[in-house]
Amino acid sequence: MTTNRLKHNASLKLSAFITFNVVAFCCLIPFPIQAQDNAIFPSAEPSDAFLYQLKGALVKVTNATKTGGHGYGTGVAIDKDHVVTNCHVLQNSSGISASHWGEAFAPVALQADWKHDICILRFEWANFTPVAIGDSESLQYEQPVISISMPSDSPAPYVALGKVKALYEMDDAHVIRASAEFAIGASGSPVFDYSGNLIAISTVKSPGHRAYFYNMPAKWVKALLLTPEVKLNAPHELPFWDAPDQQRPFFMRVVLPYQNAKWAELEAVVQEWLIKEPDSVEALFYAGVAEQNLGDLSKANSYYQQVLKLHPQHSATLIQLGLMANNAGKTEEVARTHVALKAMSSELDEEFTEALKPATTQQSAVTQ
Repeated sequence: MTTNRLKHNASLKLSAFITFNVVAFCCLIPFPIQAQDNAIFPSAEPSDAFLYQLKGALVKVTNATKTGGHGYGTGVAIDKDHVVTNCHVLQNSSGISASHWGEAFAPVALQADWKHDICILRFEWANFTPVAIGDSESLQYEQPVISISMPSDSPAPYVALGKVKALYEMDDAHVIRASAEFAIGASGSPVFDYSGNLIAISTVKSPGHRAYFYNMPAKWVKALLLTPEVKLNAPHELPFWDAPDQQRPFFMRVVLPYQNAKWAELEAVVQEWLIKEPDSVEALFYAGVAEQNLGDLSKANSYYQQVLKLHPQHSATLIQLGLMANNAGKTEEVARTHVALKAMSSELDEEFTEALKPATTQQSAVTQ
């Protein structure tokens, strides 16, 4: 499956994206969109007709701020009078509206989970076309997903196809990192499985040009639906991702040391992570990477084997083991790695092939 990516200038600091142009479109029938009959790991991309159905559940959320400015975001209808978006889209508001097919609606109440950055707006007489809320806790590594957003530089909803790359345990749920990218205006946009179920809300990316894209799980949306409503101008708190670095989740703290090859720093963070979450798949993976690059290949292999025992399709681990085998001259193991990755997707095998190239060759390819 080809992953569509929206090219944009990545932020140099942790940031959420909350602006887009006015986009509206029609979907007149106020009942849940019917799910497309697909297998869990379908080989075919979703049809245009199916994607058009999903787009019909999106709205544009506009926030007039107390300082006279405007903030923008995406929202998705979960029933005819309720829209889910990110809470940070609504911060410091003096007025909120949601636009759908050229018509604007003002919310009358709010359900807010400020910590997890999930808010649900309630409207009267909106008659939105909703989507079904799926099970975010049954997702698997490399499962294909659909992200639909309303970025500022696009005249229409933007579709990005990607795959689940990591599942991070947090507060009895899993924050989802997917390869489907999002940009300015995408805060609050929906992520669907290939059956058309809402599985997550796109929220924030990590710093740097090799950003990780984090999506809040649908499980938190379901939990929020059971909470009391609050006033639209109720006091709010900052989301977990906007905390000082040492107070952020470990899965966010490891990104920069990992991407900047600061292996001792990565090891220190990971060991702290493993004390609190000894069975965390991602903690074990990063521990393996740290040890591999610090020269303890035996310990690295031990961590990687623990990862595969928990998640056999953890592609990043398979690639690292393949690289270790290549460095040791074990050609048969390298060949088996190619077979395993190709069985998952041709893209993963291509990624492994690229990683096997000498660093000088890779640098030359980048500069061409």
